[in-house]
Amino acid sequence: MLRDITLGQYYQTDSVIHKLDPRVKLVATVAFIISLFVVKSWVGYVVAAIFLAVVIKLSNVPFKYMVKGMRAIVFIMLITVVFNLFLTPGEVLVSFWKVRITKEGLQQAVTMAVRLSFLIVGSSIMTLTTTPNSLTDAMEKLMKPLKVFKVPVHEVAMMMSIALRFIPILLEETDKIMKAQIARGADFESGNLIKKAKAMVPLLVPLFISAFRRANDLAMAMEARCYRGGEHRTKMKPLKYGARDRVAYGILAAYFAVCIMIGIYL
Repeated sequence: MLRDITLGQYYQTDSVIHKLDPRVKLVATVAFIISLFVVKSWVGYVVAAIFLAVVIKLSNVPFKYMVKGMRAIVFIMLITVVFNLFLTPGEVLVSFWKVRITKEGLQQAVTMAVRLSFLIVGSSIMTLTTTPNSLTDAMEKLMKPLKVFKVPVHEVAMMMSIALRFIPILLEETDKIMKAQIARGADFESGNLIKKAKAMVPLLVPLFISAFRRANDLAMAMEARCYRGGEHRTKMKPLKYGARDRVAYGILAAYFAVCIMIGIYL
């Protein structure tokens, strides 16, 4: 399951989406997430699905690799669906013992499942097609107006980028520790929930130690290179909008306008 998490990983390939300015992809991801909560009818979700399918096709990232990230949230999605299905009041469709399934609960459960699926896939596209360095530069550029309010924009962007970059590293480290513990006789599968939680202790302790060691090594490497960041720091590859970026903004604006219209009138 750990290898199924694609969030934070970069997929190297040549595509139109990869060549877009990272600011466009960051804005598009936020706009797409907002659009999922703007629309409230199946027509809106069909439009969102078509938009997402076109972006996936243009990214040249294999669809199987894209969907693989969904396996990690199946449990969370199942809990969300069950809660909405059985705890939402309304018109009763099925009733047995003290459990009732309502029409509103069924609609809400399907809606939440679709939203979560689209949200994860949409967020994964951004990280799969954007390097951590490019993502840091994009966040710093977009948050630049916050400097007026004395917000340390560069430091915030750097922390978010490092946290995102550490996701695949820690997942790989967790996988190695689990295999080492299993080779020594550890059992992470059998037993009830309490036993499984106790079995995770030999895994969490070395994982935290490894994470702190990596963080310390990173800090020492940055200090050894006299890294300061912030003002007066030049960029090796400064971000510049091109013709394809303006076209992408136009398509994104049209998509978002359609979602707003659907949310208002449907």
